[in-house]
Amino acid sequence: MLASIRGTRIFFDIDGAGFVPDGDRLKERPILFLLHGGPGGDHTGFRGANSELRDVAQLVYVDHRGCGRSDTGNPADYTLENNIDDLDALRAHLGLETISVLGSSYGGMVAIGYALRYPKRVANLILVCTAASYRFLDDAQKLLAERGTPEQIQVCRRLWDGNFDSMEQLRDYYRVMGPLYSRKFQPEDFDAGWNRGRRSYLAISINKNQAAARLPWHSREIADAIPRAHLKIFDHSGHSVAADEPAEYLRAIRGFLTYATPPNGH
Repeated sequence: MLASIRGTRIFFDIDGAGFVPDGDRLKERPILFLLHGGPGGDHTGFRGANSELRDVAQLVYVDHRGCGRSDTGNPADYTLENNIDDLDALRAHLGLETISVLGSSYGGMVAIGYALRYPKRVANLILVCTAASYRFLDDAQKLLAERGTPEQIQVCRRLWDGNFDSMEQLRDYYRVMGPLYSRKFQPEDFDAGWNRGRRSYLAISINKNQAAARLPWHSREIADAIPRAHLKIFDHSGHSVAADEPAEYLRAIRGFLTYATPPNGH
């Protein structure tokens, strides 16, 4: 589905019920917006383990502007600021008072920005392998220098410089960096996952604020700054926690959504 908002059209898809029978009444579930990474990725990465969260929430998959199945538009508009405001416009388009938000990687940066700009609209906030500031880039580069192969260090130069100029270059980046994104990366499965998605080399080149490194100290920094935050460190995962430790990942999110306050407080 496409929502015409803020001069563009944003793709979204809904999975799961918003209300479920509970005795003699209907129980309202959290409405969980899933914000993908990149920049330049799309929502299809959530179609794996994350889709199982439909048993505790109504899921809303979203493609950021210029990404996935959203309209291409003007690449100059592929900004973090627009991603934040697009999310609130989509919330309003769907007639929702408050929403729960799960942001992974770059999507976590969008989620943090949304919570800061629209705090009264956020019922629950879940951040996965993300960072609160551009300073994580220095740490990511140091970690890559320590742990990366010569090929991985070489392919990341396009990322640091923001000069991808073709889908072939972007595909090569993800193929080479796959083992650092996920400890369960299987080269033979790469093509199928790549072909399911629709990525944008323009979006990643313009934003330049992605890193494949897993930096748990940045998660601790975020948790320390958020009142009543709950921090979960996954010891056996790379950047792709949902793929590396799906059972533990789902258990943590289900638990949080179960005891967190419902969207309208009842």
